[in-house]
Amino acid sequence: MSNHNKNGAVVFVKYLERCVAFYRHTMALAVTHEEAGLVVLESDTMQLVMHAIPPSIAGTFEITDPPQPREDASVKLFFYVDDFAAARSTAAEYGGRVQAADKEWAWRGFRACDGVDPEGNVVQIRRIEY
Repeated sequence: MSNHNKNGAVVFVKYLERCVAFYRHTMALAVTHEEAGLVVLESDTMQLVMHAIPPSIAGTFEITDPPQPREDASVKLFFYVDDFAAARSTAAEYGGRVQAADKEWAWRGFRACDGVDPEGNVVQIRRIEY
């Protein structure tokens, strides 16, 4: 996968390995680069950079279990998935969660449901509605 000419995002996280595993498995992203404190994940159409929060800052807050949604954040990531049930199961396996089916909603040709990654960052899954 080329890392040029892709849109993407950087997510700052306290527990880098845990969040990389969540996005890698739940959203089917491939690890294309790793270095101390930083991992790049990609699909054919996007790049997601996971960046470790410096220890001096990471030590000032706790991540709850289960993670509390950071609903006051100014950005929400969304990813298209093939199967909502599989995404729910995989998200839970890797420390996050996706809301139950009764929380799904449809709009503009897609079905969506919100969830959180292992640190509470709100993430949405989507599926094209035919």
